[in-house]
Amino acid sequence: MSILSTNEIKDLMEHRDKNCISIFMPTHSAGPEIRQDPIRFKNVLSLAEKKLVQAGWRDTDAQQLLEQAHKLDQGEFWRNQNEGLALFISPNEFRYYRLPLNFNEDVIISNRFHLKPLMPLLMHDGQFYILALSQNKVRLFQGSHYQISEVSLQEMPLSLEEALKYDDPEEQLQMHTGNPSTAGGQSLMYHGQGVGTTDNKDQIRRFLQKVDRGLHDILKGEQAPMILAGVEFLMTMYKEITVYPNVVEEGIAGNPENTSPKELHEQAWKIIRSYFQESQEKAATEYQELMGNNPKKASRDLKEIMKAAYDQRIDSLFVAIDEQQWGQFNPKTHEITLQREDQPENEDLLDFATIHTFLNGGAVYADVPEKLPDHALIAATFRY
Repeated sequence: MSILSTNEIKDLMEHRDKNCISIFMPTHSAGPEIRQDPIRFKNVLSLAEKKLVQAGWRDTDAQQLLEQAHKLDQGEFWRNQNEGLALFISPNEFRYYRLPLNFNEDVIISNRFHLKPLMPLLMHDGQFYILALSQNKVRLFQGSHYQISEVSLQEMPLSLEEALKYDDPEEQLQMHTGNPSTAGGQSLMYHGQGVGTTDNKDQIRRFLQKVDRGLHDILKGEQAPMILAGVEFLMTMYKEITVYPNVVEEGIAGNPENTSPKELHEQAWKIIRSYFQESQEKAATEYQELMGNNPKKASRDLKEIMKAAYDQRIDSLFVAIDEQQWGQFNPKTHEITLQREDQPENEDLLDFATIHTFLNGGAVYADVPEKLPDHALIAATFRY
């Protein structure tokens, strides 16, 4: 499974074209519902084609733009799904992602991509990683509240032996034959029972450094919390050498080699649940306090929030994830026009505020209105 990185999201956010198509649909990895996914996919592509024609495209041009998406519709593609599928298509762009989010089915065509449904993966209420470490096996998982998926690790060592196979041949001989002082000729470093000699420590450290470099190439730009799973000395050593910015202090103790993804997910969620809840609750409390004591620094007025988002003034934004408010924003005059309909010349102003807040370093909490402050479609606190 590929990672939807923060850098890729920023690329999508900054992409502009006359007709940018954003497609979201729920998918299934198992069960009888999986047979309905190809049918649903054909339906959303038909809807996208219909909307392009309504926007003035010729039938043949609309079909050509969607040709790459139609080519995905094969058996192998549907055997490797997650909870949701997101596609972003324009005359100069084509990307798709299998994601641990159960999207509502939607097709939106505008002058930029619609990205608000992805927010739970990017900010403080959804995505985390589990790095399962042992000397014989390295696995990385991407998780959310309800889902866990293993991330494909390529061009990086997945075991101590693999990491050090090009090191000094004498060290390799020791690694395969074991330290003569140990019973049965077994080397301590393969089983996570202890560190052993100073040489063993150095080998393990080099192994973990190579793992960390490989993960850095995969996760560069990511900020989502990472939970370690492993024996104590491996987790401690990895925390000392890693450059990843958000490793959670508490880990899942024990050798994870034979632990199933489901078990890892259950243990990880117990650790990470409070991390997400506390962040949103703290921001919501601050919003309520500012609304009562300093209303100039908080608002639930869409037009005021739109201007603040464009001017890089939003600290925290609360936005309804599956709602839209269509309209137009003039960046030169800050004039905002509200519209009732989804038309290519309009855009979802809630999405506009979300994108500008995210790009300018603000926190975005996307949820259903019932879980947002004042049950508002949008609310925000301001930096000044």
